[in-house]
Amino acid sequence: MAQRSITYYWGERNLLIKLGNRTNARVRALYFVELFFTAAMATIFLLQSLPLHHNFIHWAAGTGAAMLYILAAHRFLARIFFTEQIILEQQSFTIIKKTLFSQHVRRYDWKHTGALHYEGKGTKTDHPLKGKCFDYFGFETQEHLIQSLHHEGNLYFDSTEGRVYFASGVYSWNAEELVQIMRLYIGSSLQLGPEWKEMLQEQEWDDSN
Repeated sequence: MAQRSITYYWGERNLLIKLGNRTNARVRALYFVELFFTAAMATIFLLQSLPLHHNFIHWAAGTGAAMLYILAAHRFLARIFFTEQIILEQQSFTIIKKTLFSQHVRRYDWKHTGALHYEGKGTKTDHPLKGKCFDYFGFETQEHLIQSLHHEGNLYFDSTEGRVYFASGVYSWNAEELVQIMRLYIGSSLQLGPEWKEMLQEQEWDDSN
């Protein structure tokens, strides 16, 4: 599944940036596998609970099956329909993360935030079986997927609350464009980490050729 483009909505008082859901196809496939596995386990519990008589164990198994179905559906739908938005204002920066069931809004004042950094996929330790037996069991691939599953975002800045991650699934080719647009809107209020100097210079060089 191709990732959607980032969309920008320029307003008089703010800039709304919709990042959407940028989960890659392999991670989405894992979500389906988890849904299938959990639903299969729930079905086993449900079949064991039938018929439902006045037996506590049967009722407990049936209740457990229902809870597993609900949990599986909730986790799957929350992940598949997750979206992320950013609102830029001259004095503040707001991150909005939505699912079908919840919305988390976090607002930060520019004067209380540090420089914006790009991390991408964090450095990981090589699996001890990497390169051995031609990695028949896919340990290296599995570790990459686990990283993606638990990745909170590729951009971050330090705030009074600690390090704040956002822009999940936004990698260098989109992050460079994103930062350029942010700089156009708020100017010097946006502080950039040293890694951006090289990244943005490379983009400017590519654009000039």
